[in-house]
Amino acid sequence: MEPPHRPRSRRSRTRPRSRTSPADGEANASRRRFLGATATATAAATGLAGCVDLPNTLGGLVNGSEDVSLFQNGLRRLGYYPDEVVPDAVHVDWTFPINSVGHTAAKSSPLPTPDGETILFAGDTGRVHAYTPAGELRWTTQTGATELGFHGSPAIVGDTAYIGGYDGDLYALDTDSGDIVWRTRSAELDGALAIGSSPAYHDGTLYVISEFAPPSSGALWAIDPNTGDPTWSDDRIWGQAHPSPTIDLDAGRILAGSNDGAVYCWEFPELEFSWQYQADADGEEAADGAFRKGAQIKGTVAAHDGYGYVGSWDDNFYCLDLADGEEEWVFETGASVMSNPAVDVEEDIVYMGSDDNYVYALDAESGEELWSTNVNGRVIGALTVTAETVLAGSYDSHLYALDKETGDRRWRVENRGRVTSAPVPVNGRIYYAERGVISNYYDDDEETTTLEEPGHAYCLVADD
Repeated sequence: MEPPHRPRSRRSRTRPRSRTSPADGEANASRRRFLGATATATAAATGLAGCVDLPNTLGGLVNGSEDVSLFQNGLRRLGYYPDEVVPDAVHVDWTFPINSVGHTAAKSSPLPTPDGETILFAGDTGRVHAYTPAGELRWTTQTGATELGFHGSPAIVGDTAYIGGYDGDLYALDTDSGDIVWRTRSAELDGALAIGSSPAYHDGTLYVISEFAPPSSGALWAIDPNTGDPTWSDDRIWGQAHPSPTIDLDAGRILAGSNDGAVYCWEFPELEFSWQYQADADGEEAADGAFRKGAQIKGTVAAHDGYGYVGSWDDNFYCLDLADGEEEWVFETGASVMSNPAVDVEEDIVYMGSDDNYVYALDAESGEELWSTNVNGRVIGALTVTAETVLAGSYDSHLYALDKETGDRRWRVENRGRVTSAPVPVNGRIYYAERGVISNYYDDDEETTTLEEPGHAYCLVADD
């Protein structure tokens, strides 16, 4: 069945739409400075919950090291697992309840420890769970992120996991015991409202995005992983920023999108601001006119071969030149795009999902559509591409496995709630999580949502 408004790829007719912002921050000098004063006044009262030294190997690790595990399998957030083979048929090996909050953001994605012997699951009630691949619970830690919990995934370096919560705090946990190693409070991050992004790690530093309100804004932070102390920040971001920072070492760029419809980019590792790309936002004004809604960027940028790939609520999927932020091409879909894409770097193919219920395969160079497949529901979680298969969660409460060359459905697994985490393949097993089954999301006559059944985390294995 064809989508109601057939999307088309096109070369941009408006390459000059990319916009450069001042590198010295003059344009945002009046933003949120009162929060810094509040943080200074309260930092002494909050403090850190303690700090320990990380392994000596920490300082020199880079993406791809056996001692680091990151969301979307690396700094470039490609969601690419070329050595993983998805079975022809699967079943649920084990499962447990994890998500119970009526919050429509995508759920935290599972993450394996670097040795693959433990899988971490973070839930929306503020608990972090550690399971063995066989389904044995190793530990559960309740954090202070109790109201909306976690939606970003951890970054794991050695035996320490780092994760930000919707309480605005950043946590470090020992992956062997679950003990909280340190906790950087919101007040030390200029009064952050929440951290919905997944941290990145490179060469002895963590990088994470926080969000603020009021006004609706965000900041990129550099954090000392041994202590949790902030070492640098840039708060030029407008809109409450949910995406995770993406680092392309070859291009020398770190970048992230935000709810103002912009992608912000800094030189890396210098952290000098480089450029800002602004999608066409035509909605209502926000933050006293600082930006307009309508082009929110919720997904994380995937960086490949000098270009960044990301979708927007303006119904478009963009390819941007990382050197200067110029728009290379745009692919128009039938609805908002908020999921994280996946990129097969060997084939130069980008896979992305849309709220129009379709998963698309696009030529990375031209934006030409190669195939599209209806998955019967919105796709808002991150996609995953393996040796032969694209994995995508759907609002129809199924996880789909699609042939990456044709888009044909290989199988789908029925679940309870909407599947909005990334599917993570590890040594023949597939881990993912879903939302709780919540009613009254959009019913104006109801004052509160109702939890019908908790959302679960799953482990799939091959059929015998």
